Amino acid sequence: MNVLAVDLEPVEDGPGEAYEADLTTREGNRGAVDAALERFGRVDVVVPNAGFQHVAPVEEFPEDRWDGLIGLLLTSPFLLAKYAWPALRESGSGRFIAIASAHALAASPYKAGYVSAKHGVLGLVKTLALEGAEHGITATAVCPGYVRTPLVENQIGDQAKAHGMSEERVLEEVILAPQAVKRLIEPSEVAGVVAFLAGDGGAAFSGSPVTMDLGWTAR
Repeated sequence: MNVLAVDLEPVEDGPGEAYEADLTTREGNRGAVDAALERFGRVDVVVPNAGFQHVAPVEEFPEDRWDGLIGLLLTSPFLLAKYAWPALRESGSGRFIAIASAHALAASPYKAGYVSAKHGVLGLVKTLALEGAEHGITATAVCPGYVRTPLVENQIGDQAKAHGMSEERVLEEVILAPQAVKRLIEPSEVAGVVAFLAGDGGAAFSGSPVTMDLGWTAR
């Protein structure tokens, strides 16, 4: 099985091979797919996982940040699906596993771009599931709560400014407030879910969110 896992973080450990690309461009997304096909001769699984965050009230939300968020979080997964589709179809059991967010299912203030893009990813996954079914392609969106990543850790200061609170209060009263279980999810937990979905056990999952949000959306 050959996987195209798309992230902006460098590969430091494990069997993956790093490929540098600007995923806000058509050329970058096509290049990532072409590089995987050239290296492995096939693509069985696509995992779009690149992202960033911007926190600001809607009337102050920079339009260029909106464009960037939509481009990286929504347009890039669409382009990766489009360019990889022939290879996924040829695979016979292709998997498209988007890393979405609990924000694909629920909103938070001051995150207009991120929330809108993640809701769009869920719509994309549903469409891909319907189109891919006859070709053996499944599509899912993993929707975790807050994961212990630089993306989450770096936004604490932005949230503190937006809410007029200390960073300590932000973590307790804003970041973890929606979750029933008050902790950050570990990246390895998300990776485990993706591995399951990419394997035989994930064959029945398609067209739906796979939620791992520590009770966020139970309310």
